[in-house]
Amino acid sequence: MTISLVGIDADDTLWHSENYFAVTEERFRSLLAPWIDGADAGVRLLERERANLRLFGYGIKGFTLSMIETAIEVSEATVGIEAIEAIVGWGKEMLAHPVELLPGVAETIAELAQNHRLALLTKGDLFHQESKIAESGLADYFDTIEILSEKAPANYQRVLDRLGVPASEFVMVGNSVRSDVLPVLELGGRAAHVAYHVTWGHEVVDDEVGDWFVLDRFASLPDLLAQL
Repeated sequence: MTISLVGIDADDTLWHSENYFAVTEERFRSLLAPWIDGADAGVRLLERERANLRLFGYGIKGFTLSMIETAIEVSEATVGIEAIEAIVGWGKEMLAHPVELLPGVAETIAELAQNHRLALLTKGDLFHQESKIAESGLADYFDTIEILSEKAPANYQRVLDRLGVPASEFVMVGNSVRSDVLPVLELGGRAAHVAYHVTWGHEVVDDEVGDWFVLDRFASLPDLLAQL
């Protein structure tokens, strides 16, 4: 079958991301220990993040604001200004963290670019994503770069229409079944899942078995494409 476009996710597919959130969330749970159990704090934070997505979108800034709101809520507005300052500081640390490519990514992207039309398809805060893409050193390998507000079928379809690519000739690769796999399959495309060792609760789906390809590592992608 013809492959006219290979879409590739960014966060936790090309470079580390979610592990920084996990470390910060652990610090946040400790901060809220005087008011709430750590596991319950994580649940409350995820609920607040989900509620805020339509206002803040994805990314560290929304995560930081959600931590502040959660701290105020669970403490019944008794959390001190020092704690709020600490949360803001954690957010700034995350935003300033250097990009760390996953093993084999640089070499694999360079190899793929020799034989395939590549699209970097990510979501999140526009400014931060643009900064990470530039810092990664990978931008020149991609024919197009799209930072989406949400990875919904309609948004994928708009990208494919603009590029003149039928969904049947599109393959998407990423670490999230919810965002990188299911919407593409719905359009009639194909997808490959490359698991990351940490998954944000919002991206977890109940059944992660289906009609898609599974890669043990990103470096296996050229072999998969050669077989299609």
